[in-house]
Amino acid sequence: MNDSDRHDHSELSDIELRVRTLESILTQKGYIDPAAVDALVEAYETRIGPRNGAQVVAKAWTDEGFAQWLREDATAAIASLGFSGRQGDHMVAVENTPTEHNMVVCTLCSCYPWPVLGLPPVWYKSAPYRSRAVMDPRGVLAEFGVTLPETTRIRVWDSTAEVRYLVIPIRPAGTDAWTAERLADLVV
Repeated sequence: MNDSDRHDHSELSDIELRVRTLESILTQKGYIDPAAVDALVEAYETRIGPRNGAQVVAKAWTDEGFAQWLREDATAAIASLGFSGRQGDHMVAVENTPTEHNMVVCTLCSCYPWPVLGLPPVWYKSAPYRSRAVMDPRGVLAEFGVTLPETTRIRVWDSTAEVRYLVIPIRPAGTDAWTAERLADLVV
């Protein structure tokens, strides 16, 4: 019997079943408190993560004063929206333009701005991504579906324990009348 036969009546995916089983075992052994796990999950779903970064980007797109502040002091501008803390103490915002595209990598480990982007994706922490992003950024971007004209300069920023980066993408055409809330939904 394979996994799909065993679980074909469940609405949970294989990974969800594994997580639930692991959580049950750890709870039974007294290693974790389910309420604490629920609180952590809720925090990353609602207060930490990509939705925060989307709000920062949308505000920069709709409020030139905020965008200027973000360029000058990203840490303070981001904190003004309530997004601060560990892994986001020293932020720098860089903006994509029609002639320059920014890419972030941490060549030593996986420094990532958790308060605004959440936990780093697995690929971001992988050694192949970290080395290829520096050696062949255009090729790596193409693998993610981002094909840029040869005339577009690609700038690679090395995130560190001291400095973390947030890339502000180019605002999509046709969104001038959109609210920041609607734009934030687009970014996520």
